[in-house]
Amino acid sequence: MSAKPLPRITAETRPYWEACAAGELRYQWCPACRQPQFYPRVACARCGGRALDWRRSAGRGVVHAVTVVHRAPSAAFKADVPYAIALVDLDEGFRMLANVVGTAPETVRIGDRVRLVFEPRGEVALPQFTPAARA
Repeated sequence: MSAKPLPRITAETRPYWEACAAGELRYQWCPACRQPQFYPRVACARCGGRALDWRRSAGRGVVHAVTVVHRAPSAAFKADVPYAIALVDLDEGFRMLANVVGTAPETVRIGDRVRLVFEPRGEVALPQFTPAARA
């Protein structure tokens, strides 16, 4: 079986991946327009500002959209199907795409609260989400 691919780490994304490896989710914050930004970039996508800060996310959010993958994109993912991929709106105001693990993929619904977990993969850790404990 082939190995799952690893992310390509660039100068812009290095702080993000280093934080993930340490068990933290970080996102960019633009002090000029006071907006969060994800995925990491050189400049703010809204105002073009380049003085971006890094902030730590609490890793909690809501499923905005979800799909269940039944056909692996490559042999490396064949053992994982079916799996859920979701757009998650983080409480800090940014959206990211990630797998939802720790539950049957077909049970993941729009509006579900989720919390961050990490999948170690070699030198990096990939952010994923799992259902948040119900209060």
